[in-house]
Amino acid sequence: MSWDWEKLKEQQQKMGASPPQMDDIINKFKNFRLPGGPIIVIIIILAVLASSSFYTVNVDEVGMVQRFGKYVRTTQPGLNFKLPVGIEKVTKVRVRHVFKEEFGAQTTPGVSRARVGSNSDESTETLMLTGDLNVAVVPWIVQYRIDNPFDFLFKVRDVRRLLVDMSEATMRLVVGDRSINEVISKRDEIATEAKAQLQKELDNAQSGIFIVTIEMKRTNVPRAVQPSFNEVNQATQEKEKLIYQAKEEYNKAIPSARGEAERIVRTAEGYALDRVNRAQGDAARFKAVYEEYAKAPDVTKRRIYLETLKDLFPKLGPKYIIDENHKNLLPLLNLGKESGLSK
Repeated sequence: MSWDWEKLKEQQQKMGASPPQMDDIINKFKNFRLPGGPIIVIIIILAVLASSSFYTVNVDEVGMVQRFGKYVRTTQPGLNFKLPVGIEKVTKVRVRHVFKEEFGAQTTPGVSRARVGSNSDESTETLMLTGDLNVAVVPWIVQYRIDNPFDFLFKVRDVRRLLVDMSEATMRLVVGDRSINEVISKRDEIATEAKAQLQKELDNAQSGIFIVTIEMKRTNVPRAVQPSFNEVNQATQEKEKLIYQAKEEYNKAIPSARGEAERIVRTAEGYALDRVNRAQGDAARFKAVYEEYAKAPDVTKRRIYLETLKDLFPKLGPKYIIDENHKNLLPLLNLGKESGLSK
């Protein structure tokens, strides 16, 4: 549709008004003056420059100053000065604060970056394969602080992402060298080894991070295999119990048998020593008698004869001595009575 400019001008003249012209607007801006003149402008500029030149660094921070993007110096806690905005920029880094990254064990409120599977409420970053081909749920917490602010800001693009990836890779490496029982029972040992390995990798990457500690939370197997794992543990405990009982019986029977054997051996050795000593004594006595017999055979023979009779007669009981020339038997009838009387 076309405009009827003649009718529009007639209506504006009847209303007694006309639209502002561009030249009038430009002239008004040229004639505009601030109260106080250029002094106010200078004061405003100085205020803006001062507000962007002075800054405060907290006690747990340091200030990293960049001039046109290039690092120039580090400022300490307190009030500091830098060139105005657009020339120098300061980035405050908390070097005394201990930060924390949690893996499957979230203890602080907020959004977790744990990756959760579709059919499980367990984060996939904590599901790890052990050395004996079992799957374990291994939650842990990494506490760290910024040790080198320059490396932290300028050497790595995303330090937090690097820390997360390195922590997960290191923990999988350490857990993969151990059995499921070691992963569950030796958490302190795993945490110590993982801390040393992670610190080594972060130093190689020039991340500027110092690992304060790695805390291992309660390690377990996935819920889907928990009943089977409990049955295996029960069977293992029963096996260890039977082995312990067998060793206990062994420790009772074997020392007893060894003691009995030792006693028999000692008894035999004592008997053998006694027999040898007796034989040696008898041989020495017989040799001494023979030497005396060789010196005086008749005397020695008679002495041996008398000594033998002396030992023999007490063992013979009643003894009767009869004269060989006696021929009457009557005296022999009273032998029994005499023996009775003698009793």
